Amino acid sequence: MIEADRNQYRPRFVSPPGETLLETIQALGLSQAGLALRVGMTRKTVNEIISGAAPITPQTAIRLENTTGVPAHFWLNRERDYQESLAREAEREMLASRVKWLKKFRLTHAFKFGWLAQQADPVEQVRALLQFFGIASPDEWAAVWEKPSVTWRQSAAYTRDIYAISLWLRRGEIEAQAIQTTPFDSSRFKKALEAIRKGMSVDPKVFEPLLVENCRGTGVAVVFVPEIPGTRAYGAVKWLSPTRALIQLSLRGKTEDQLWFTFFHEAAHVLLHNKRGTILEFSNGAGGRVTKDEVEANEYAADILIPRDAWNGFHLVGVFTPARIQEFATKVRVTPGIVVGRLQHEHTIGFNSTLNRLKTKLEFASHIG
Repeated sequence: MIEADRNQYRPRFVSPPGETLLETIQALGLSQAGLALRVGMTRKTVNEIISGAAPITPQTAIRLENTTGVPAHFWLNRERDYQESLAREAEREMLASRVKWLKKFRLTHAFKFGWLAQQADPVEQVRALLQFFGIASPDEWAAVWEKPSVTWRQSAAYTRDIYAISLWLRRGEIEAQAIQTTPFDSSRFKKALEAIRKGMSVDPKVFEPLLVENCRGTGVAVVFVPEIPGTRAYGAVKWLSPTRALIQLSLRGKTEDQLWFTFFHEAAHVLLHNKRGTILEFSNGAGGRVTKDEVEANEYAADILIPRDAWNGFHLVGVFTPARIQEFATKVRVTPGIVVGRLQHEHTIGFNSTLNRLKTKLEFASHIG
């Protein structure tokens, strides 16, 4: 990704090129009327150029070169710098009026994770945030993020914080830019999912590269982005282009059952559902709107982790001791924590069950010393 040189000096205001022109003709002993006569313009036009009310055009710059001996590119560069200065001053006034918009974002964690550099000047912080989102103004932010192309699956217990969510999703897009992928191929993606299922791990130094490397050759970029307050998202799917998908994981819940169910759930959306918009996965709590697509994705994730026939045979017995869970987990080649998570998801056991000790807490590989 190309970035502008943020250390480049830019003066707050550049004087009109007409000031330099006035100094030049005075040094040559010319009046404004004399210059007008020599360049073939009206005196009024020359006066407007000198006062900054009229620009120096390429044609005028060439005439000035012939008249004053100062190269045309000098006059054009002065005009360009002056116009940019005016535009930046106008932009700064616009940004200053949008500082209240900045305060709607929870930026503490964005600073902590290095997503954004903290600025002492609130106006510069607004500019930095716009550059983070790759947009021109808060109006464009609203057009991009406050739109119906994001599908929300959310518990009724939570309210969405679009500002936090947009920060999290945008960070995922930025990280995905660094992952080179081939055009999406569903057959290759299915084979990659099979390989991932066989290589599942609770070690982040294993599972993070496992997912990234197996999926990049299928047209899917997988990124791990820690949640920030207000996000509450386990994962997301977004088609960055018709041939490139993004799966974003937060490790919310921080246990292997949440990680692997979320990943295969998102993978199902990539395989089975449309390529429009963004799908966010929140809590599975009661009250959320469960669509047909969500039911399909849930079933796909559940079945790839634990085959349905095997699960039915285990579940119908109704005895769920640590030893029996361990034995079944070994048989179907998953961790005991995934079995416990499935039992909880189906409300067979409570989420505060003592069987939670069979789950493994996860961290991001980058957070491990």
